[in-house]
Amino acid sequence: MDRRVYKSKRAIMDALIKLMSEKDFEMITINEIAEEANVNRGTVYLHYTDKYDLLNQCVENHLNQLFANCLPSGDVGNFPCEGGLLRIFKYLEQHKSFYSAMLVKKSAPAFRNCLLTMIRQGLAKKVDKSEVNGDINREVTVHFLASAVVGTMEWWLAHSMPYPAEDDANQLYMLLDRSHKWGYRQQNDAKPTLRQ
Repeated sequence: MDRRVYKSKRAIMDALIKLMSEKDFEMITINEIAEEANVNRGTVYLHYTDKYDLLNQCVENHLNQLFANCLPSGDVGNFPCEGGLLRIFKYLEQHKSFYSAMLVKKSAPAFRNCLLTMIRQGLAKKVDKSEVNGDINREVTVHFLASAVVGTMEWWLAHSMPYPAEDDANQLYMLLDRSHKWGYRQQNDAKPTLRQ
């Protein structure tokens, strides 16, 4: 991609995120986005069909970066993975304006569902590598784990990141690891149950 095109698109996306932190997405106009990005209105339309296309591309871009940087496809370790959780919280810290606008201010309600779906898909692969306790449904397990991760992300951002990323990731890891041990068994371990 041409460097000038990249800079224009980056400025436009950054402008949208800044405006979404100040007001509801539906109230934002293309003129405001162009003015905030210091480009003309035609430049916005050169790259995006409308503000919805801009929002969709912005969301796709951020989610792809989140998953590429924090949960690399070559990462075949078991879940939970403390390193992966720490990378997620560090990434949220670096991009807090975007994720706060999306998750806390709920500027784009569909964003949370999209994030939850992507995390569920990633977790499903990890869960499939473990042997599920016969008493626990795989789908319920995946949804529970994904909801815990997204819910903790929302809480952390909504409370202005009250703990360092390392602490939050560690706490979430310990909780997920405990539920993991309740719900799964390794090949050589005795089968645990919640009734024990």
